[in-house]
Amino acid sequence: MINFTVGPVTASEEVLSIGTEQLPYFRTAEFSEIMLENEKYILKYSKAGRNARAVFMTCSSTGSMEAVVMNCFTKRDKLLVINGGSFGQRFVDLCEIHEIPYVSIALEYGKKLQKEKLYEFDEQDFTGLLVNVDETSTGVLYDVEMLGEFCEKNHLFFVCDCVSSFLADSFDMDKVKADIMITGSQKVLACPPGISIIVFSEKAVERVNCLKPKSMYFNLKSMLKDQERGQTSFTPAVGILLQINARLKEIERLGGVDKEVERVALQAKDFREKIKGLPFMLISESPANAVTPLHPLSANAYEIVLRLKEEYGIWVCPNGGELRDYLFRVGHIGALSHEDNSTLVKAFQDLKLRGLL
Repeated sequence: MINFTVGPVTASEEVLSIGTEQLPYFRTAEFSEIMLENEKYILKYSKAGRNARAVFMTCSSTGSMEAVVMNCFTKRDKLLVINGGSFGQRFVDLCEIHEIPYVSIALEYGKKLQKEKLYEFDEQDFTGLLVNVDETSTGVLYDVEMLGEFCEKNHLFFVCDCVSSFLADSFDMDKVKADIMITGSQKVLACPPGISIIVFSEKAVERVNCLKPKSMYFNLKSMLKDQERGQTSFTPAVGILLQINARLKEIERLGGVDKEVERVALQAKDFREKIKGLPFMLISESPANAVTPLHPLSANAYEIVLRLKEEYGIWVCPNGGELRDYLFRVGHIGALSHEDNSTLVKAFQDLKLRGLL
């Protein structure tokens, strides 16, 4: 199978080989050294500022989204949530569950956030802003510099879900003055799912240390304290953390974060060039590098997903809910090549010849 999903994705041979090894015990100086090294690389690749920190959560990235809402905000806050798809809605749902006051900026599927729309909320009583930098359900990349300027002007605590955009699109945490960045092991890091990473600005560390969430497992103050010595509060996904360590070093050997972003961007550009002339509409006004959302003009999107899997040995990403039959997504992350793009495009061309596209 060729995997064009957006997670889990195809891993490198080095990462795969670690997954075949017996797991070591983790309450050791050796494992602590690996964890501290992981934190060093993550801070470097996110371009975090002075005194920034990172923790590694054994959970999906939704767990880290919830942990951030629980540990960084209270009922005294009022948040602005950018909601352009299912992951923006997830932040909305978390605010509802934890009774954090919020206003949702609801956008049509595939539409980017215009500056005029954002500044309708200027100089109001908001205290924070939550955004999925790449709204993965529709492949929209938001203008994070515009959002950062807005947050700085309005003194907002700025939370960036970079789960799909980290290492795929340029992101400078310090430059945009983001307070939180979230990512996951199964996207461009190309490791198995199970670890989510939270990066904290110095201001975010101070805030987390002042609040008292009603949670044991999602207590970020405890996680930060334990990570000071390269440990976790509870049993972590040891194998995935070892794979992350190998992958972070692999990225460094291959030229670093900017080179990795360039590689993903070229993979996306190659695919988008090759599908020109095929009966698809690219619905994103501001396409992210990690994923291309495609609307078939005269076929059912979900049926295409199934045919690719069953007849051509290719995985692409379906959408759920009301977008299931309208839209599917092609990922450009993981160990994919331009040759893999050609294989997928040939499958599309064959479906067209058969009258199925």
